[in-house]
Amino acid sequence: MFAPLIEEWDTALRSGDPLSFPGYAGKLASLPHESVRTGLADGYVLIEGDFDVIGGSMGLVHGEKVVRALDRATERRRPVVVVTRSGGARMQEGMVSLVQLSRTAAAVGRHAAAGLLSVSVHRSPTTGGVFASYGSLTDLRVVETGATIGFAGPRVVSQTTGHDVDGSSHTAETALAAGLVDASLPADQIPAWVEAALGRADAPLRAARPPTPIRQATTPVLAEGEADPNPAWAAVLAARRLGRPSGIHVAAAACSSWTELAPGTEPALRTALATVAGRRVVVVAFDRYGGRGMPGPDGYRLACRGIALADRLQIPIVTFVDTPGADVSPDAENGGIALAIARAHAAMAAATVPTVSVTVGEGGSGGAQAFSATDRLLIQEHAIFSVIGPEGAAAILERDAAKAPEVAPRLRLTSRDLVDLGIADASVPDDIDATVAAVTEALDEAVPGERAARLDAATRRWLRGDEQ
Repeated sequence: MFAPLIEEWDTALRSGDPLSFPGYAGKLASLPHESVRTGLADGYVLIEGDFDVIGGSMGLVHGEKVVRALDRATERRRPVVVVTRSGGARMQEGMVSLVQLSRTAAAVGRHAAAGLLSVSVHRSPTTGGVFASYGSLTDLRVVETGATIGFAGPRVVSQTTGHDVDGSSHTAETALAAGLVDASLPADQIPAWVEAALGRADAPLRAARPPTPIRQATTPVLAEGEADPNPAWAAVLAARRLGRPSGIHVAAAACSSWTELAPGTEPALRTALATVAGRRVVVVAFDRYGGRGMPGPDGYRLACRGIALADRLQIPIVTFVDTPGADVSPDAENGGIALAIARAHAAMAAATVPTVSVTVGEGGSGGAQAFSATDRLLIQEHAIFSVIGPEGAAAILERDAAKAPEVAPRLRLTSRDLVDLGIADASVPDDIDATVAAVTEALDEAVPGERAARLDAATRRWLRGDEQ
């Protein structure tokens, strides 16, 4: 058993024999219980499949118990933990069994619409109709390491299609690599993961330390009291300094729990259900040291999943921005990078919850702006934000990327510039603890809708010829 039940529900329900299937009535009479148990655990509703009962298959009673459990969870405003271990829909009940996929999926939808969290634990095997209905529709999903998981079981695939899956699918590892689940863990580690996902236990983020600089960036040596002749370029060098903490490092300091969505999907852009200063939030954190530091389409799509989750659960969104820009490689273009960024802009704009962002290094173009149009926007003192990187601007304006230091001041990309333009609310120290404190304070103050008011005001300030 995954967890003890304070009260177990619907134990008296028993199935009929809708198909008069040979031998099925006798089989039912010998069952001590159905293939799923449901009830109230410690603070959540538990739905747990039992593979030892007709392969954990979902017949009409299994489906009815799941529907009732989800609806009770909705009425009582409880999160749900689903533990799956099933071979699929029950053949002996035919279409009466198959329609339970639709019924249970609808019940998950009602629970989600009420703004409640759900978590799945996939044990081995998890296949067929349970996996293709309520088992896959939860907000967060963890699979037991080594489990067989897939829509059709490997033997069915082999004997009906002639294809041998041979480890290329149907495993916990392939499911994690494909982003179908959010974690793959040994059985004894799963309860702690679930507790953290429910926000009832700490699970800190362990971010790798930033690389140590091979050598310090070359910057002019100034006499005491001498003004920097090119503070914009100095800010660029400071923001890009090797060893400067990136977004993921500030997130690690800010979050006491971190349940990442589909880790490994995009190393440069990570999304998690987390806890900041005792409150549940969704965090989107850039890592300029992850990959090339330039997120691709999958990273933006995953962040949109996180934004949708925050909006449904009515919890704030916090973003830690640090990227020279989105991936512009041919693969990213063909993968729909522009559409993915556009949808991220739209998702942030439509969010009905408080949103806070802090630029902790470099904010590069639309790929960074997508997660910076927030109710409160902070920028570290020596961070930068620009419509385009200085090198790209120099290549366009001067036909020479090497002239980036000359072009940088024209872009007004420093933290002071951003505040003066009304784009950012405030500059904060580069220090991690000070930044975390500022983010916490901003969470207390942020009001949904302020993002649009600030950006509209910055736009109107420079409008000319508007007679309204």
